[in-house]
Amino acid sequence: MLEKFRQRSYELENIDKGTYTPAEYEGCLVELRRVNEWLGDAKALRNTLLKEIKRLGLRTFSILDVGAGSGELLRVAVQWARETNRSASLVGLELNERSARSILDQSAQFPEISSVQASGLGLPFPDRSVDYVISSLMLHHFDDEGAIGILREMGRVARRGIFVIDLHRNPVAYFFYTTVGNLFLHNRLIREDGALSILKSFKPDELEKLGQQAGLGNVTVEKHFPSRLVLSAKLSGTV
Repeated sequence: MLEKFRQRSYELENIDKGTYTPAEYEGCLVELRRVNEWLGDAKALRNTLLKEIKRLGLRTFSILDVGAGSGELLRVAVQWARETNRSASLVGLELNERSARSILDQSAQFPEISSVQASGLGLPFPDRSVDYVISSLMLHHFDDEGAIGILREMGRVARRGIFVIDLHRNPVAYFFYTTVGNLFLHNRLIREDGALSILKSFKPDELEKLGQQAGLGNVTVEKHFPSRLVLSAKLSGTV
């Protein structure tokens, strides 16, 4: 049984194959926000990127979120910026047209947030045009070559650094999700794709190696409770 955790799975999820109905996709967006809140993506963002912005004393900053979903983490960032009297310019990028629209729909009260529909493999932004480029639970959807391409593009666009939040592949996370988690999960995409996502995700050394292969400098990977990894890479000239 433990053999399945030794290497990443490259099996496509329903969300990647398009094997879902519009109603299932809408339900997935709603339930995914709850899952991410429970399992710590917002907390990981606060303890990494937002902590760095505070440490550096930045009063203005910009963030591009690649694979932003419906923009949950951008709203976390803009609410924090408002609470700490900072000015933020935030962009959510999604390949899926419905998700790109959802970013704006869900963020109507936050004019600081805009949306772009495009591929993470070819970000439509000039070099060094955004302070920070982030992604959350997106990288595991790609094979190693695709993940390296995404990281390379993120590093190209970022002025200060990148932060990538993803799943930590381990038996505890998998068995918790497929037992206790499924008692509270109702959407088929969340139930099926969530379990597979863990098998498609990374161990710390694997994620660090991908960052290095993408040509990123100062790469570190940290574990965050309950089962998250955060890859960070600071660009030359930043502290």
